[in-house]
Amino acid sequence: MAYQLEFRPIARKFLRSLVTSHGIWEVREAIILSLTNNNGKVGWGEIAPISWFDSETLEQALDFCCQLPKEITQEIIYSIPDDLPACQFGFESALEALSTGDWTSPSSPPTPSSPSSFPPPHLTYSALLPAGEAALNQWCSLWEEGYRTFKWKIGVGDIAQELKIFDSLIQSLPASAKLRLDANGGLSYHQAHTWLQACDNLPIEIEFIEQPLSVDKFSQMLALSEAYSTAIALDESVATLKQLADCYEKGWRDVFVIKPAIIGSPSRLRQFCQQHEIDAVFSSVFETAIARQAALKLAAELSRHNRAVGFGVNHLFAEECENNTLI
Repeated sequence: MAYQLEFRPIARKFLRSLVTSHGIWEVREAIILSLTNNNGKVGWGEIAPISWFDSETLEQALDFCCQLPKEITQEIIYSIPDDLPACQFGFESALEALSTGDWTSPSSPPTPSSPSSFPPPHLTYSALLPAGEAALNQWCSLWEEGYRTFKWKIGVGDIAQELKIFDSLIQSLPASAKLRLDANGGLSYHQAHTWLQACDNLPIEIEFIEQPLSVDKFSQMLALSEAYSTAIALDESVATLKQLADCYEKGWRDVFVIKPAIIGSPSRLRQFCQQHEIDAVFSSVFETAIARQAALKLAAELSRHNRAVGFGVNHLFAEECENNTLI
């Protein structure tokens, strides 16, 4: 069967700049695509790359889409190369949406902040706190909204100052709260030791430290995971399916953070997770509701350890334009 392909780029502004160890992020760009079958039904997909997570760039994704014919087949979709993982996810998700009947209106896609039409009832959500002292002011409002797990970026400022803020944060959070620390690979080996020592034996649960060291420091992270009671989660190290399989084969049995929208083929991700009982946390890449629904379906299907999914990010975006184009 052939499908009519249409696509267009979009961009959304963050309400305030998102600060990570990779730098400052102002605008989230992506590509919205649609596949229309012979009956006029439309499946929506989204390509939302993050190049510093080893995915393609937005420009590479656009070039790929522009080179495709206006009518494409399943064979074309399933032959998208592995160096375009966000494209693999976007096109396969649109194809799955057609088969399941999700968002098949021919008129227009959902707005970026639309609630998913498939809300997995058993999933709980983690909310992303702003970096630095701003976290001390925001967790309370998110708690009132129902969040009980929070993620806070570290490795973006002076470690002594961050540790002081961390101490204030854990003293202010309720004892039942869970906190995740995300370094985005920005710590040195000594700094990672310092953070792990600080996290052990605290009054609230530090669920894990996410990607404390850079991708090339796998053996050191493996040693750290065996030396402390606080768990370590791999994120940038397992951004693609190949990386996920490589780290598993090298012996990683701690937490894996899976970002479905950039990891690659959903069908191959299912196959890997069904073959291996990994401890996975499914996480957002600041996608719109289109990719979020597809990612949450995978999370509901493949999560094994009842960890909160990292999709509590809508509060980070400015209000959407009425026509859902560029902001």
